[in-house]
Amino acid sequence: MPVQSIRFTHPDVHRRLRDAAARKGTSASALAELLIDEGLRTESHPLIVFRDGPSGRRAALVNGPDVWEVVSAVVDSDIPPGQREERVADLLDLSVAQVRAAMAYYAEFTVEVDGRIALNREEADRRLALWERQQRLLAQ
Repeated sequence: MPVQSIRFTHPDVHRRLRDAAARKGTSASALAELLIDEGLRTESHPLIVFRDGPSGRRAALVNGPDVWEVVSAVVDSDIPPGQREERVADLLDLSVAQVRAAMAYYAEFTVEVDGRIALNREEADRRLALWERQQRLLAQ
């Protein structure tokens, strides 16, 4: 992919970008690309924000849980599809609009969200196996 340049009209923006990139241990170009991508996603999905955490940066609802958590609850639900959004909204103390916002984001970025769900399941399986080993050791 060809490299494109961006010209900043306000020197302070470029300085803040460089400073933030240095704090994060990345290049100004990489951080600019990340922030532009997230800004475009937020423009298309206004109830979505991005958060850093132990598992990396991820999409989340404004004042709510991560998108993958909402999607997992909807997709894994054992109730009829027509009732899932309302049921998940009740379970997670969200509005139906928030659940729909998470699902709209999922519709556009399915692979990303499915990857987060898979990582969570793998970690849960790993922790369960560890707990089971601990229980066997304690039973000896």
